Amino acid sequence: MEPFTTLNSHLVSIPTENIDTDQIIPARFLKTISKKGLGQNLFSDWRYNEDGSDNPNFILNAPESQGAKILIAGDNFGCGSSREHAPWALMDWGVQAVISTSFADIFRNNSLKNGLLPVIVDEDTHKQIQSLVEEDPTTKITVDLASQTVQLPDGRSVSFPIDGFSKTCMLEGIDQLGYLLKQEEKMLAYEAAHPARVNTLGE
Repeated sequence: MEPFTTLNSHLVSIPTENIDTDQIIPARFLKTISKKGLGQNLFSDWRYNEDGSDNPNFILNAPESQGAKILIAGDNFGCGSSREHAPWALMDWGVQAVISTSFADIFRNNSLKNGLLPVIVDEDTHKQIQSLVEEDPTTKITVDLASQTVQLPDGRSVSFPIDGFSKTCMLEGIDQLGYLLKQEEKMLAYEAAHPARVNTLGE
């Protein structure tokens, strides 16, 4: 995982509500355990025609969407199955943060564990950002994890929630195992100061 600090980017908008993980990355692409290459199948059923050609009406194929690192999505984003491939596919395409009014819990947890930041904003803020993108696809906003804020072009700053453990891991670019490994010295010191009360060696 790469550390997540401040992200400034234009956005790609998919305002549909209740987008499930099978739309984000269809089940037929789950045969791999690698995070690489899944981006080409992101939103595959919407993104490509039956003959495999690009669907010109889908936003990910629009020239202005290329390079966007922030996705603004409809309410209840990521519902459905628990597949970790969903955040993998988003990140492999280039998305580093998703803004919505709510996320499915499992998707949100999977995202945080993999370095994809789910940003929950109120409905009015969501509508404002959506309108800005519709008016000008080049509009950029800033997501600051340290301050837990989204900074809008008009100067307004909106806070978003994240638990302390996930925030620490994302700021440092480590997963749960990495966090535990960083505590190795403390754990060894604790064990040295607290001898085992039970003889587990049978001596």
